[in-house]
Amino acid sequence: MKGHFKFLIILLILIPFFSNAQYNFEVAFPNLTFSNPLDLQNPGDGTNRLFVVERDGVIKVFPNQTNVSATKIFLDITDRVTSGGETGLLGLAFHPDYESNGYFYVNYTAPNPLHTVISRFQVSSTNPDSADKNSELILLTYNQPYSNHNGGCVTFGADGYLYIAAGDGGSGGDPDGNAQNITTLLGKIIRIDVNNPEAPLNYGIPADNPFVDSTNVNIRKEIYAFGLRNTWRFSFDPVTNWLWAGDVGQGNWEEVDIIQNGKNYGWRCYEGNHAYNLSGCNGTYEFPIWEYPHSSTGGYSITGGYVYRGQNVPELTGKYIYGDYVSARVWALEYDGINPAVNTQITTAPGSITSFGVDESNELYLVSFNGKIYRFIPTVVPVELISFNAAVIDGKVKLDWYTASETNNAGFMIERSSDEVNYEELFFIGGNGTSTNRNVYSYIDETVKSGVYYYRLKQINFDGSYEYLKVVAIDLGIPQKFLLAQNYPNPFNPKTIISFQTPVEGLVSLKIFDVLGNEVMTLIDEQKSAGNYSIEMDASQLTSGIYFYKLASKDFSSVKKMILLK
Repeated sequence: MKGHFKFLIILLILIPFFSNAQYNFEVAFPNLTFSNPLDLQNPGDGTNRLFVVERDGVIKVFPNQTNVSATKIFLDITDRVTSGGETGLLGLAFHPDYESNGYFYVNYTAPNPLHTVISRFQVSSTNPDSADKNSELILLTYNQPYSNHNGGCVTFGADGYLYIAAGDGGSGGDPDGNAQNITTLLGKIIRIDVNNPEAPLNYGIPADNPFVDSTNVNIRKEIYAFGLRNTWRFSFDPVTNWLWAGDVGQGNWEEVDIIQNGKNYGWRCYEGNHAYNLSGCNGTYEFPIWEYPHSSTGGYSITGGYVYRGQNVPELTGKYIYGDYVSARVWALEYDGINPAVNTQITTAPGSITSFGVDESNELYLVSFNGKIYRFIPTVVPVELISFNAAVIDGKVKLDWYTASETNNAGFMIERSSDEVNYEELFFIGGNGTSTNRNVYSYIDETVKSGVYYYRLKQINFDGSYEYLKVVAIDLGIPQKFLLAQNYPNPFNPKTIISFQTPVEGLVSLKIFDVLGNEVMTLIDEQKSAGNYSIEMDASQLTSGIYFYKLASKDFSSVKKMILLK
């Protein structure tokens, strides 16, 4: 399953949950432990069941309930699966019409000679928690020259076709050049039509597969995309229908790709964005949207995940959640197809990450080789804010806000800005801890002048974590006169703030003079609209002493003294 299962012997310390920042995972089913679990799927039939694939050749089924105490064996094909290392029962996909036809599909490794089998099975007609082992219909097989890089993922797209991940055949460096060779299925994403077989095949070839019209009989028409090393896990985003894939690297780089019809993803010519073996390479390549290096701060073997579309952790909605098998790091990758991708580590798992999966509600699960299944703990919103308002009363600003509920709320820091960029802290008001009652808060800011002000609430929890809730703006109108304020701080070293206001638009200058009247600095000399302004003066290049600053406009001039002490 990637260069993945060079199964390291790791002592795993099992813990009930793990966390990083506000993103927490917990053991989803404390009473269940699986043997070498590799995949988790739901049948999409409204039964709210989950199915876990075990490497040796067993699929187990159980209700999606935290307190579930036992599983049932849905399918046992250990008699036809060869397992160990990167071989075994590797993937499971339910037919989109599973509820009515009972079909599901598996990807497994079989012996003598070593080869991959893509098969269809059917659920028992009398027991929904048991498959008919004798219903196997083999759709597709292809030989595996080495025991590693078997791919393994199978899934259905919105187009109703079955997508299959095939690794490059193994060893190291793709010695047979399979990934760039379109006469073999190795190193590819395969797409077949399971609903419309074309004899003598047990499947059909979609009409828009990239090589379907080729007259070369040796070219594999099942190919959807190529130039891949070992795409262990991929998934469709149900909103954008993008096919996200994690392709395991060789010795230096792991990558995330958006798989598209007919694209060449570069292996073995390139590993990620980096040249690997350019011999015979003259194609057009699709490079990854993200890559990370082999290192102690990254990882060594990517495990592809899912774009999060659940409800429990809304701040991760639309982000691709994936991990690394070796380092056990989990990241959230944000990408819109236009701007550069942004990648953030959100947690570290307690064991090697073999897969991710989703339930019928699109909530995300993490499958670990330690035998446990994990899920996100729903985000608790510390404060449910009903409203936040500002009003001018007698030249002052009155702020009012209301909460419907609070959880571990230490209080609110009120912050103010004149440009909606740089905020200053004004006052802290204590919260009500944990409360389901409606709570009312208010504050009066008496230090305002004219112009527009912006206020925001910084909600602070007892553990010191915080979030910004809302910004409101209030306009106190245009200044009625010129005003030059005393700089602050004063004395200063080496920086100070000078504030002023102007009631009309015009040319404004703000200059600094020494005690002899020599101009030593010009801070402003430009057109300014009516309003309030503040500017920071940096006197690092001046010597200690007394200085004067002068504000001048067409009909106004004012001078004030300041002291620089170094």
